[in-house]
Amino acid sequence: MPEMSAIWTRVAAVLYSLGLFNAILTVLRSRRRFFGPALGLFALGAVIHMVAIVEEMAGLGSFPLNNFYQSASVCAFLIAVVFLLVYWRYRIETLGVFLFPLVFLLTFLSTLRTPVGAWSNPALRDAWLLVHVALILLGYSALLVMTAASVIYLVQERHLKHKGPMVLSDKLPALATLDELISWSMAIAFVLITLAVIAGSAWAFVESGTKWIKQPRIVVSLLTWGFYLAMVFLRVEAGWRGRKAAYMALVVVGASAVTWAAHTELRGIFTK
Repeated sequence: MPEMSAIWTRVAAVLYSLGLFNAILTVLRSRRRFFGPALGLFALGAVIHMVAIVEEMAGLGSFPLNNFYQSASVCAFLIAVVFLLVYWRYRIETLGVFLFPLVFLLTFLSTLRTPVGAWSNPALRDAWLLVHVALILLGYSALLVMTAASVIYLVQERHLKHKGPMVLSDKLPALATLDELISWSMAIAFVLITLAVIAGSAWAFVESGTKWIKQPRIVVSLLTWGFYLAMVFLRVEAGWRGRKAAYMALVVVGASAVTWAAHTELRGIFTK
């Protein structure tokens, strides 16, 4: 990858990160006041990203689709352009909750192709990994709370709908309380898992160089994050509630369990 192209791609990733920040604020606070500035910086990131792709294409003499990193970069750019065109035509802000994080992550992954030096300090290596694992555990905890709340919501809703005995209904939280708990736990899980994916990708890049992306467990992790992203979008923007939300939560829990099983080897890293 030409040096200037790599620099421009990193600059684009930084600008795209403002879109991720806007999506996080929207999920946590349901506020869109930052959308305007984030959109402007996102558009600037797309322009710089185009410059990076053109420079790389000129350096290679062909379109940069020869490996995962190049494909991720081009895919991120195309998604960014499509979103900007759709927003210009239809003014649909809600797509940003889904596409801003996706474009940032793809661009971020595409920057992890240039080899770097090994860890300068073993303590830093272990601390970084510890942060990644802590974020994952906290995110899973929030996800389990969301799942429990979703199941209870379904039980309470069914109980009230069929007008059963009041004994069970009196012992369960109100539907409004459960719905708020689902929203908050989902938002917190999404933020924590997103940060964990970013931290884990950077750690794996330094640890394994450019070979890390070929590992099946990494693919599983990215797919699981995609389920998280879809869950957030369907919950926040499509208004999924009740049974749909509970089923989606169970799918994400299942994917998370598979991801955790794929990463159990991390337990022995600190003992090496």
